[in-house]
Amino acid sequence: MSEPKPQQIVFDSNTLLQDLCGRHDGHLQLIEDRLGVQLVARGNQVSIFGPPEQADKAIKVLEDLYEFLEKGVALSPSQVEATLRINDSLLDPTARATDMLTGGTTIVTPQAKVMPRSKAQEKYVRCLKKSSLVFGAGPAGTGKTFLAAAAAVELLTQRKVSKLVLTRPVVEAGERLGFLPGTFEEKIDPYLRPLFDALDDTLGRERWTKMRETGVIEIAPLAYMRGRTLHDSVLLLDEAQNTTPVQMKMFLTRLGENSRMFVSGDPTQCDLPPRMRNGLVDALSALEGVREIDVVRFEDSDVVRHPLVSTIVSAYAQRDRQLQMKLDE
Repeated sequence: MSEPKPQQIVFDSNTLLQDLCGRHDGHLQLIEDRLGVQLVARGNQVSIFGPPEQADKAIKVLEDLYEFLEKGVALSPSQVEATLRINDSLLDPTARATDMLTGGTTIVTPQAKVMPRSKAQEKYVRCLKKSSLVFGAGPAGTGKTFLAAAAAVELLTQRKVSKLVLTRPVVEAGERLGFLPGTFEEKIDPYLRPLFDALDDTLGRERWTKMRETGVIEIAPLAYMRGRTLHDSVLLLDEAQNTTPVQMKMFLTRLGENSRMFVSGDPTQCDLPPRMRNGLVDALSALEGVREIDVVRFEDSDVVRHPLVSTIVSAYAQRDRQLQMKLDE
């Protein structure tokens, strides 16, 4: 019995097809591993070997990735993973990942165009673009901090606000660091490194360093926010699960005219003392459902780092559920 003929897809540009394939055909390998097909690229066409249903999925993913390239979006393994993930989640067979990822949810920054990589991220970006106060809550690796920072940079560079304030509670993550030598900035900077990394990617190191020197970007420990009212600013609070309810209420009431607040954190990774309620959980309980306040909750499936991160997060969550069940017995 002869094997079924492969399906084929032809592209207009050999150059874009090379970008689609990735270095050493790495992007094609990701698609093959996820969908259980074999992809062979020659010239300006790709042949797809495998079950017809899976081959159809591969064609849709390839078409989406090619369309990204036509729109000037540089592909990366994480972008390929995101496109595969979104196509898996689409209930409407005629829906396109490109429509979801580029349909009004692109964040434009000086260094890069940032697009969501999951349905939850798409909802999050839409909220960041329209709401005065947005909470992003969920596990590590879901893009909460990076997208909030990118949206803040977009507001700043488009002159919709005149200042960006970055803050977080200074709480040690399970370690006793003791006295840290150096200036105030040298003491606080390590705690804000994830935000600095996001600024590197969206503004560029030289530009945001200059903005910090001139006060356009302000770095402030959460404790230093008391008594202030910030107008015409975007305020970004990271690691919000390490705030106390009193600190969270204090921060949220700093919101002034023409200002926005983005709050992100992972309720499961709280470094506060045992039995102390964290401010993020408390705020979500009190404020979810309030008009003009948006809450986006991310799940393990929304992790967009290395695929193994999602597995790790899920494994820990399952272990914690089992321990809780034993405690409840």
